[in-house]
Amino acid sequence: MLRRSFASLFLPLALLAQEPTVLKNTGEPIRVPFACAEDDLQAAGLLCTEDEPCPIFLELTAIAPAGKKLFLTGDLHATSGTVSSILLGSDDGGASWKEPAPRIRAADLDQIQFHDLEHGWVAGETAYPLPRDPFFLVSSDGGQSWRTRPVSEDGGPGSIQRFWFDSPEHGELVIDAGASSPGGRYLSYESRTGGESWMIRGTFSEAPKIRRAPPSNDNPDFRIRPVGGKVYRIEKRTGDTKWDSLASFLIEVASCAIKPPEVKEPPVPEAEPAPKDYVDELKVGAPEGTQPGKKKGPRN
Repeated sequence: MLRRSFASLFLPLALLAQEPTVLKNTGEPIRVPFACAEDDLQAAGLLCTEDEPCPIFLELTAIAPAGKKLFLTGDLHATSGTVSSILLGSDDGGASWKEPAPRIRAADLDQIQFHDLEHGWVAGETAYPLPRDPFFLVSSDGGQSWRTRPVSEDGGPGSIQRFWFDSPEHGELVIDAGASSPGGRYLSYESRTGGESWMIRGTFSEAPKIRRAPPSNDNPDFRIRPVGGKVYRIEKRTGDTKWDSLASFLIEVASCAIKPPEVKEPPVPEAEPAPKDYVDELKVGAPEGTQPGKKKGPRN
């Protein structure tokens, strides 16, 4: 049952796939498109009404270059729930952006690494209602396409705290499964298939270190900087202290209000027609000695 439950996470991918829209950088902050789909909002536990609409925010969490390409990870969320993951890519230095992978309902993406120009990985998990079912987006064509791969076929609570690939095939990761996890809070996994499959290596009470991994996955030459609580600015280092802006994105992307279904009044039933002889008698007048609606009886 757990395996089926985890697999079902990826069934709605097509429903959340975005049209191949290219977001042009005109110098103004870019607004990521968001359709206030009722199913997606309800899956995030949101009740968005006309009286109390739900603002939807973009959160960008990590940035990574792959040659001349640039990728951003994050999610779209309301104040009380994550609606979907988001992956943005640019192959022209930030002049235009597109989504090379479908959005995943109720999930977020928070770390990214490219080992070379072709092989890349993005870590994610289902974020609502609690972090669970960690997975990877895996690319072997420079980020043109991405496929979803679970860390464990059985799923389970927790999120990927850290991962690192030291070759296109070999990688390690640490999952924080929470304080109540039996056997230890942290789970260590290893892959020798480029992230296509993972083998558990042990459980620990304290977070283990990943061999050969640098202190951080962050690239020192790129950064995501929030400005004034309204935009994210994507910047590239051009000197010891100088940063050039490549693009900017609006943080609030939509305000959703689902109209309640129209309640139609039930039709008023028509009155039953009166008997024909009664109607006829009313029209011509009842003969003397008879009552309307009754036939004349025989005379004695």
